[in-house]
Amino acid sequence: MRIEAVRTHLLDHRLDHAFESASMRFDRRQHCLVEIVCEDGTVGWGECLGPAGPNAGVVAAYAARLVGRDPLETEKIWLELTNALRDQGQRGLTVTALSGIDIALWDIKGKHFGVPVSTLLGGRFRETVRAYATGSFRKDGVEPVADISAEVAGYRAEGFHAVKIKIGFDVEEDLRVIAAVRDAIGPDVRLMIDGNHGYDVLEAIEVGCRAWDYGIDWFEEPVLPEQLSAYHAVRDGQPIPVAGGETWHGRYGFEEPLRTRAVDIAQPDICGTGGFTEIRRVADLAALHGVRLAPHVWGTGVAIAASLQFIAALAPNPPRRSPIEPILEFDRTPNPFRQAVLATPIDHTDGVVAIPDGPGLGIEIDRAALETYALKDD
Repeated sequence: MRIEAVRTHLLDHRLDHAFESASMRFDRRQHCLVEIVCEDGTVGWGECLGPAGPNAGVVAAYAARLVGRDPLETEKIWLELTNALRDQGQRGLTVTALSGIDIALWDIKGKHFGVPVSTLLGGRFRETVRAYATGSFRKDGVEPVADISAEVAGYRAEGFHAVKIKIGFDVEEDLRVIAAVRDAIGPDVRLMIDGNHGYDVLEAIEVGCRAWDYGIDWFEEPVLPEQLSAYHAVRDGQPIPVAGGETWHGRYGFEEPLRTRAVDIAQPDICGTGGFTEIRRVADLAALHGVRLAPHVWGTGVAIAASLQFIAALAPNPPRRSPIEPILEFDRTPNPFRQAVLATPIDHTDGVVAIPDGPGLGIEIDRAALETYALKDD
């Protein structure tokens, strides 16, 4: 079996109502899928975290090195592609594009052997995972406190055991949102806050100290991800566990923050940190240093499926009779092609998601949806 072609699919949808986090504005949804086709007809699918067009460009730069290769040699291919662009850095597009390729190769490998990727990773520790709802972005022209509290009340009604809200805009307004959300979801639903690196150190410490009484599970990306000393200052200066890592790509990106315990909870994204090949190493590093893992997920059903296969095989840390179970980030923001790209959508039932058990990622792609949402010239 040899690789015959490498293709990208740029998906795009202009939103009726723009929304924003502290660091980014969304007036459309765009994602890059990777399709790898083998000479025997086997097809693998992957996804790249981050800007769709630039990711597709880097995938194209890698593609010439893939055609004619044995897709089962995932470790050899990963190392060769890493070295090909090593001088351009091991963070950002060089890694996010590689992530989509690696996921597609593991999808092919699972299909070749007739087993889920999670089985290839060593076996499944779980068949289902509890999901938490991610949303609460600020909407144009909408008062955030009432809007976000109503939104999260809906997530509670759907059965989610936890919600994550976006902050990082203004300290006083953010604290009003946190208070309103806690009132809306009640005392039993877990609550996480995500600053999207919108604060400086002093603001983050103030928010953490004042939000502690609302029972916050973690404080995500309180400051810029490059500022590891600032992460330490925030972790030392306020009581809420600190989370981060969606932009710390690969083992080298995670090594220092894990070794020095800049975070209490690490959040690698399989579509951004190097695919299955590399996220296993990040997970091992986190276990070595006793840091909890809560993978970041942001993308289409392909990203969700890949994350679920990884979560299925994620070993308990520590192993015990009643282990700490991982949870799945479940994006609830507007994205009409998120599930449409799958022949069978991956949805939740009362906040619980079943992990696909078919070969590879366990999904089939709806090619009509790829055509419907393909990026077109406006």
